[in-house]
Amino acid sequence: MELVIVSGRSGSGISSALRALEDAGMICIDNFPITLLKYLVTSQTDQSKQFAVSIDARSNLQELEAFDSLFPQLESLCRKTQIIFLDARDDVLIQRFSETRRKHPLTSDNVDLKDAILAESELLRPIQTRASRVIDTSNLSVHDLRNLVHKWVTGSGAPHMAVQFQSFGFKRGLPADADLVFDVRCLPNPFWIPKLRGCTGNDPEVVQFLKSQSMVHAMIDSTQNFLKQWLPEYEKSNRSYITIAIGCTGGQHRSVYVCNALADQLKEDFENILVRHRDLAVPNRSKTS
Repeated sequence: MELVIVSGRSGSGISSALRALEDAGMICIDNFPITLLKYLVTSQTDQSKQFAVSIDARSNLQELEAFDSLFPQLESLCRKTQIIFLDARDDVLIQRFSETRRKHPLTSDNVDLKDAILAESELLRPIQTRASRVIDTSNLSVHDLRNLVHKWVTGSGAPHMAVQFQSFGFKRGLPADADLVFDVRCLPNPFWIPKLRGCTGNDPEVVQFLKSQSMVHAMIDSTQNFLKQWLPEYEKSNRSYITIAIGCTGGQHRSVYVCNALADQLKEDFENILVRHRDLAVPNRSKTS
């Protein structure tokens, strides 16, 4: 198996780095106990699995001191082992804690924030000295950090955003996970043609009917142009997933066809295209579509 350990001083971006690895397909665990690392590695029978765990100052002193002797064992048991250690200037960490109003894990009635940040450096020294890479996040945005971690660990650039097209029927409500919603109920409805009523937007007869409608072409073209212009901007904001919901009355004919058409036309621009027809699997679809 492959193991990536993400560590660093609190406020340096550990959570953001871990999310980047999760988006890359790794199994991620936050604040993993050091004493269980060897068990995690030896318990895996599937050597193709990739795990990323975060270790920070929430671990106790005895665990952190034990890390130095434990790590060589992990290296011998894993196909690949890496440590990413994140840090930032003391003044930047102090500012981040002040802005977020989070409590540093080492502060107490007797230890203020500045002293806690300095103490954390010594506490995490056993991990930092074995780091494959130390990243100073003082001048990095969250997006820059996530892209940097993803590129370094996977060997590729920023992860491509997955684009899911989902057809649905308004009569059953909007999809809870919809990011963008397009209403195609204004298009000609195959439901009112008796021979097409029991078909769906996947069937050749419905496809042929809707293809012959100029209004359908116009709707698809304008929606496609909108998505081509704005989806790259969503991707730049470091989104890993976006759901585009296409709705008609019952989610059976028009939304299914338009959903398929848009996915087909955009697959050359976006490499990770998914299609889901929410209401085709619903039993006893009723009377309007």
